[in-house]
Amino acid sequence: MDFLRRHWMLLLALLVAALAWPPQWYPLPLRVQLTRWFGAADYRPMPESLDPASLEAEEFCPADPSGWREAQDIDGVSIAASPPCAPDNPYAVAAFVRGTNNVSRDTLMRSGLTPDAVTKGRDLDGDGDPDEIHIRLEVAELNGSSGIRPDPVVQYDIAPGIRPGMWVFTPKFTGMAVENFESNIARYSLRLPSPALRVEQGDTVRITLENSHYMPHTLHLHGADHAFVDVTGEGNDGVPMTSEVPVLPGNARTYELKPRVAGSMFYHCHVQPHVHVMMGLQGLFVIEENRPGNFVQTMNIGAGLVRAPSVGVGENYDSEYDLHYMDLDRELSERIQQSNDPRLITQSMHRDYDVTDATQDYFTVNGKSFPYTFRESLVVANQGERIKLRVVNGGAKGIALHTHGHKFVVTHKDGIARPVATQSPQDVVWLATAERVDLSLQTTNDGLHSYGPGIWPFHDHQNSGVTNDGIGPGGNISAIVYADYLAADGWPRTRGVAWDQYFTEEYYRKQVPIWESYAPGLFSDVGGDRSLLLRLLVFALALGTAVALLVAPAFRKKS
Repeated sequence: MDFLRRHWMLLLALLVAALAWPPQWYPLPLRVQLTRWFGAADYRPMPESLDPASLEAEEFCPADPSGWREAQDIDGVSIAASPPCAPDNPYAVAAFVRGTNNVSRDTLMRSGLTPDAVTKGRDLDGDGDPDEIHIRLEVAELNGSSGIRPDPVVQYDIAPGIRPGMWVFTPKFTGMAVENFESNIARYSLRLPSPALRVEQGDTVRITLENSHYMPHTLHLHGADHAFVDVTGEGNDGVPMTSEVPVLPGNARTYELKPRVAGSMFYHCHVQPHVHVMMGLQGLFVIEENRPGNFVQTMNIGAGLVRAPSVGVGENYDSEYDLHYMDLDRELSERIQQSNDPRLITQSMHRDYDVTDATQDYFTVNGKSFPYTFRESLVVANQGERIKLRVVNGGAKGIALHTHGHKFVVTHKDGIARPVATQSPQDVVWLATAERVDLSLQTTNDGLHSYGPGIWPFHDHQNSGVTNDGIGPGGNISAIVYADYLAADGWPRTRGVAWDQYFTEEYYRKQVPIWESYAPGLFSDVGGDRSLLLRLLVFALALGTAVALLVAPAFRKKS
């Protein structure tokens, strides 16, 4: 009797499971045959749209209460205005030009730098500018792990709510890494990318790496003219396999060079470079042409506008910008957010992580991704100007840099001038990993160099490069903005869709319908299909009952 009852119950459970199986999951031939036998199913209305979420957007353009955006003269250094809404600290710019050992105490204090961050010495060739330069760099971690709080510490957002773990070379700062005692946000000048470094052709340059990090590091001066060993016979190329032992935590090492060739170069760590370089330990290294009275801006924090350009650049250009492109692998960056034990991090990054399986998830220009790129990485122009762009690709994949509304000329490649005969206008240039180009951008409204005033985007023309982890718009989108299209606070007067959703964490968490703001209801999120959910629940219960009836006799025999 129990045998028959169990089998009847099993058949009933299987029948209920079969009836509950959602029809839309049937194979197409079966659905066609069922339609022939029983006719088409009744019309089912589309699910209703959900009400859009109420989002609170960040402030697009933070205020500038200190007046840093304005042109000013500090300790005899003429500092150009910074039109976008997130300027560099002009006191730091003055200290980088004169040397932290040569500015007033007030300027040094406002710069946030230590007295030995960039020291400048004697004028060796008598041309009116210092020729002995000593730069000191440290290593900082952004968005890393902490043993006392669950969220990342020393937080640095590349876009709303996006905080990948990073390492950066940084100038020597006084005080804390965060804004204040109650904040977990990185101080204003502590950021990605590592600062662009500038020296003059023929200068005696010393760069000291004071390793304040928990891993070994080195400096490799990629493309810059330097000896394999220094005057003491110590390795000077920064490559552990061939020239020297890395700088261990808590130690320091000085690299020396007297560059004979001017141009746009690169610097980066060469310890496990497949990891360390991709974590952010890289920067633009510029060797300026020798000119009398040439006080160069030795560091350009975060790249972008060079507010105190060199004499050589001023002879030929109206302004100069550093554009540093990078991409980040989320899987790699998250490894420093899972522990603060250097042993576990080292194992995870250098043994468990496989760079051959890596994917690039975040794409930045000057350390930010859209929409934050519009706060500080705009190229601001007037008609009839000539602008110099120094571009480096520090990412793991190439970029196809494209400008809207303009064609540029590639004047230099990897620091070497191109023959004039090869310099033709173009609007896309390919940069391989670690490649540098110097671009001459003219804003003459002639239909070739420029199409006229406006807000003209420039970006990587590979589709992934304009996303944040696959959500667009994002990535390295920025723009050439004419002054007539720039508001007083530094924000472009755009004429397209509203940007509020782009300044929310929810948008980049994939929680916001992309066109809801200007097509409400038409492309909203939809409610779930309740009949489908009910069918799935009944199917699961019936199938579970059938499985229980099948296995019950076996358990009884064992017992």
